[in-house]
Parts: sequence; C-alpha cells; structure tokens
Amino acid sequence: MALNKDFLMGFLSGTVVGAVGYRVYEQNNGQLRNLIQQSPQIGIAAPHVTPELTVEDLVSQKERLEDLIAEKQAVGK
Repeated sequence: MALNKDFLMGFLSGTVVGAVGYRVYEQNNGQLRNLIQQSPQIGIAAPHVTPELTVEDLVSQKERLEDLIAEKQAVGK
C-alpha cells in the first residue's frame, strides 16, 4: 500500500494538533481538575471516595470474581 500525499498531510496534522493539545492540557491540568470537580452539572462526575472495605467484604468479592472467572473459562472451552 503506497502512502499518498493526503494521508501523510492528515497524519502530520493530527500529530501536531495532538501534541499541542496535550501540552495545553498539561499546562492547565490544575485548573481543569478544579473545573471538573466543581461542575457536576456538566455531566462529568467527580471521583468519589469509597468507604473502607472490611477484610470479609474483600474476600467475598474475591470469591465472587473467582467464580465468574471459572464460569467464563468453562464457557470458552
């Protein structure tokens, strides 16, 4: 497959725009985090803190996950 001029220009343009966007994001990282955390009405939920889980809860979740894994492996065979 030969690379044509349009493809190369699109690839180069996308790379430049991506690099510039990443740099702007990194420079304004703190401001963006504050905006996201203070504005739940825009549809972006801020990360929430989960309560501490007990060892029993974790073991129960582990067993449930192991059961699900075993079921998926049995179906895949």
